Amino acid sequence: MDLNADVGEGFGRWALGDDHALLDVVTSANVACGFHAGDPETMRRTCERAAARGVTVGAHVGYRDLHGFGRRFVDVSPETLTADVLYQLGGLDACARAAGTRVGYVKPHGALYNALVRHEAQADAVVDAVRAYDPTLPVLGLPGAVWLKRARVAGLPVRYEAFADRAYTAAGTLVDRRRPGAVLHDVGEIASRCVGLATEGRVRAVDGQVLRMPVDSICVHGDSPGAVAVARAVRSALAEAGVTLGPFAGGLDRLSA
Repeated sequence: MDLNADVGEGFGRWALGDDHALLDVVTSANVACGFHAGDPETMRRTCERAAARGVTVGAHVGYRDLHGFGRRFVDVSPETLTADVLYQLGGLDACARAAGTRVGYVKPHGALYNALVRHEAQADAVVDAVRAYDPTLPVLGLPGAVWLKRARVAGLPVRYEAFADRAYTAAGTLVDRRRPGAVLHDVGEIASRCVGLATEGRVRAVDGQVLRMPVDSICVHGDSPGAVAVARAVRSALAEAGVTLGPFAGGLDRLSA
């Protein structure tokens, strides 16, 4: 099972999250590409740290929305969105290559991640960007999302993820962050549900229904309070349950591809 976290989300002199500690725990790193967070220096520094620890670098692409941290829907044209994603991919991959690795997968961020569950035009736009950049690049997202269905048809490698610290609706989508209980904080509860996801491919929705959700990766939000403690608890619980941890995409291996 892969364990991923959002990192590189500082900007200039402002830091967000403990990237140093998280990169010692996770197997894949979703690195902000400068649109919702991050900047060129932060991107390069984060790639260097990930490469030094053998952590796969993923492009965490989002809307051009620094002020809103990429958590506001942007009604951007498909042509513009394709170009924006290409720009982010190229920028991060340059930083990764300079660090001796390269981008190993693509994962949308925030509002874009949620929009691509149903928004067909934007889904096609992101798929077009990844195909144009590298049609062998895996894409990571929510099971059932329309963009992953389009990606699979387009021939892109598709991988699925669940969130360690987010609540799910009965439909298998994420509970809106503005609703109470959308983000989980009990470390023991989070670790236990991650073991269930990894060993049984199941998770309980907010209405009590058990959802079938086989996934390739589990995400811990790097900007959540106590993110490092949560990540460590999840990793420890998975190891105790006999789950082998490792990246689903090989960033270092891809360098020679």
